[in-house]
Amino acid sequence: MDFIQEALPVFLLIFCRISAFFVAAPVFSSRNVPNQFKIGLSFFVALIIYLSYGLSQRVPFDTHYILLVMREVLVGLLIGYCAVLFMSVINTAASFIDMQIGFAMANVIDPLSGQSSPIMGGFKYAVAILLFLIMNGHHYMIDAMFKSYEWVPLSNDVFQRIYDGSVSTFLITTFANTFLLAFQLAAPIVVALFLTDVGLGFLARTAPQFNVFVIGIPLKIIVGLAILLLVIPGLAYLFQQLFGTMFDSIEQLIQLMGHSGAAT
Repeated sequence: MDFIQEALPVFLLIFCRISAFFVAAPVFSSRNVPNQFKIGLSFFVALIIYLSYGLSQRVPFDTHYILLVMREVLVGLLIGYCAVLFMSVINTAASFIDMQIGFAMANVIDPLSGQSSPIMGGFKYAVAILLFLIMNGHHYMIDAMFKSYEWVPLSNDVFQRIYDGSVSTFLITTFANTFLLAFQLAAPIVVALFLTDVGLGFLARTAPQFNVFVIGIPLKIIVGLAILLLVIPGLAYLFQQLFGTMFDSIEQLIQLMGHSGAAT
């Protein structure tokens, strides 16, 4: 009984962080992943982390324990949210493309998130998820949760980090960088379609008898799909760079949240 009273509070804190991460993290948080699988995976990952890290930890089980639970949930959500920011780059880039190509008016329901997404977004997101799984990105994310206990132990000071603005500043900077990454990802097709609009503008001025609206819509679709076909081989490299930036940002966030906690 003494062992259970000492082990259960520590295990529950670890389980709270892991389950909160899986609720927010890409791939794991998809709607087509059963909730039973999410809970079971969180339980076994938390059990492994407890056996390798939590056996030497002691946590008082009193009224202060509620704050500890909230803190661990917040840590898991912040790490998962950082990963979601970079996965949303794909949908943002696809929105730029659809706006130029003319598909913005025809959004579809994404079965992974349950939200409406652009047509190009569904295609690019499916390719990104496939490459993410091929590159064992889900393994790296689970490994990041293991390493988070080296920098952000159970006796962390995340609330203080949020209060002094360091975590908030990092998230805002990362959020701004995702828009830059999205524009860079969509730049080849957006620039090609912009030049197509310029050419149609010259055509409207030199040959007013042509109906530019009738010609422009199918022409922009053809040009957009042709450029997309040309850049598909380079998507693997672009997504690899995107995922590398995502893992680097997660590592920086973990070090930022637990620097002082690890130093003590």
